[in-house]
Amino acid sequence: MKKIPKTRIRKIRTWIPKAKAGRLLENINDKQFSSLLDLASNDYLGLSQHPNLIEAAKETMIAEGLGAGGSRLVTGSRPIHQALEKELSQWLNFESVLLFPSGFQANLAAVTTLANRKTPVIADKLIHHSLLVGIKASGAKLKRFSHNDINDLEKLIKISLKESPTQTPLVITESVFSMEGSSPDLEKIGELCNNYHAMLLVDEAHSLGVMGDQGRGLCYGLKNPVTMISGTFGKAFGGGGAFLATSDFYGEHIVQTSGAFRYTTALAPPLAAAALEALKLIKDNPGWGLALQKKSSLWRSTLIEHGWNVRIGNSPIIPLVLGSDEESLKKQTELEANGILTVAIRPPTVPEGTSRLRIVVRNNLPGEVLEQLLFYLGKKV
Repeated sequence: MKKIPKTRIRKIRTWIPKAKAGRLLENINDKQFSSLLDLASNDYLGLSQHPNLIEAAKETMIAEGLGAGGSRLVTGSRPIHQALEKELSQWLNFESVLLFPSGFQANLAAVTTLANRKTPVIADKLIHHSLLVGIKASGAKLKRFSHNDINDLEKLIKISLKESPTQTPLVITESVFSMEGSSPDLEKIGELCNNYHAMLLVDEAHSLGVMGDQGRGLCYGLKNPVTMISGTFGKAFGGGGAFLATSDFYGEHIVQTSGAFRYTTALAPPLAAAALEALKLIKDNPGWGLALQKKSSLWRSTLIEHGWNVRIGNSPIIPLVLGSDEESLKKQTELEANGILTVAIRPPTVPEGTSRLRIVVRNNLPGEVLEQLLFYLGKKV
């Protein structure tokens, strides 16, 4: 068995959990510094360490400073923000794009823009916590459909329209679910929303740069347009920050009414510059996403062949479901002891009895890593 070359191992700060299963917080003293091969981060294309992004951020930081110093409506708006918004708007074919410091803020703004206390919201049961916080903040009436279940979604839309015939429903889903690696049939969901005159909000955080036509995400090119998408720069784009893409109407509504946009310091200019450079690289390398999907498919099928319970999907996220908290933590610790980082995901992040290792495939992983992973996973219990 080959050893992973030391030159290919990223130095990462991580920790080995020693708490009992179900505990949410570990003492800071449990943290350790380790040199581990990263199979946990969302840096799908390896752009977080790309010299072009680092140089773009460095140049902007020297020219404009580290932070924006104010909100977009005060002193925080810079030419780099406008350039990034324009490029994203053209790339994704949306009229309006607005930047946010974080994906959590972007999702909060998205939901509170599209929904109020009278709005029926029908959301996938596995949507991100930030979207649920947005729904709560809006005061909307929430119904949750079974994960990726089109029939259940249609049933709940009909119920909502019967209960509130004068209110336009809002459907919320994700293009790639972060703990499942699965994707819905967005073509059918879009068709449903069009037929019932419902709005559609899709979180594209884990698909942009990787999935869809030239990495444009799974909403790009749909027959029925999506009302709004959210995306982040902290995953395939290798940096930080987020955005919303929508119509001019809703874009202006966000600017005029959204506290999550109006009352926060603008995205740091160096991060905006890095995101713009990442976008250029993704546009110049349309094969990156397809190559990663092919690699992910190989990993997924190989793990299944070796008897592991793996969720079906096409994304780089491969959940290896072990069931119990104890077994998941044990496997994480064993892998870390052998130089591989993949984190145990436990309730309440995932349902009881479905604790798992969340394995993330990246373009810049060494070729022999899958073999190493299978070896150190050991025999399936």
